[in-house]
Amino acid sequence: MAGETLTASSYIQHHLQNLVYGNHPVNGWGFAHTAKEASEMGFWAIHVDSMLWSIGLGIIFAWVFSKVAKSVTSGVPGGLQNFVEVIVEFVDSSVKETFHGKNSVIAPLALTIFCWIFLMNFMDLIPVDFLPQLFHLAGVQYMKVVPTTDINVTLGMSLSVFFLIIYYSIKIKGVGGFMGELTLQPFGKWMIPFNFLLEGVGLIAKPISLALRLFGNLYAGELIFILIALLPFWAQGFLSVPWAIFHILIITLQAFIFMMLTIVYLSMAHEDH
Repeated sequence: MAGETLTASSYIQHHLQNLVYGNHPVNGWGFAHTAKEASEMGFWAIHVDSMLWSIGLGIIFAWVFSKVAKSVTSGVPGGLQNFVEVIVEFVDSSVKETFHGKNSVIAPLALTIFCWIFLMNFMDLIPVDFLPQLFHLAGVQYMKVVPTTDINVTLGMSLSVFFLIIYYSIKIKGVGGFMGELTLQPFGKWMIPFNFLLEGVGLIAKPISLALRLFGNLYAGELIFILIALLPFWAQGFLSVPWAIFHILIITLQAFIFMMLTIVYLSMAHEDH
């Protein structure tokens, strides 16, 4: 942004632009310096910031929970063990109440989804200029620090859940049983094309709705924080704190919704009828 007049529009565009690495038709392989260059790189360009922050937060989650599991005590637990036990018990009770099959993968998957998404969402509470400015001083032009405001991240997670739905549907019901669900309901064998259209749309809508719900809520929250940052200093303090407090509910709720819908969808995949 050096040498340019910083306007409200350019400020918003800069904060909403990912750090993109890919093959540019003219400049070859490298990082995109403008939003136009990023779009010209096409589908195979990598959002480096989304990848690094999401993987890094996943490692932090795994390390903390692994550390607590290895040092767990049956005596008086410490604060961190108490915190982890509360989360594990909460997720475990949610799985027991919602999932009606038998699968040892579901509870760890639900725990991972809830904690990982919450940590990615939590990055939205960090002041919008703090981390990007630090990276700018280090020579990095763009830096989006909230992975769930990137549709590629949310869609990647939802597609992973979708593949699990397909896998367990075929494993539990067989290919014939799974295809029967897609073609023989709700109107019987005489309406197979119509049944397949209805059930196919419903099946495909699951990962799309999962991805767009999480992305839309976090993207809107991030945009509001950016707009607040454009206001005078006194107005920022007046508006940012209430919005941040309210946003704590949003980031937790969105992680919980993604987790619960995953449990529900996988429970449906295990039900044979």
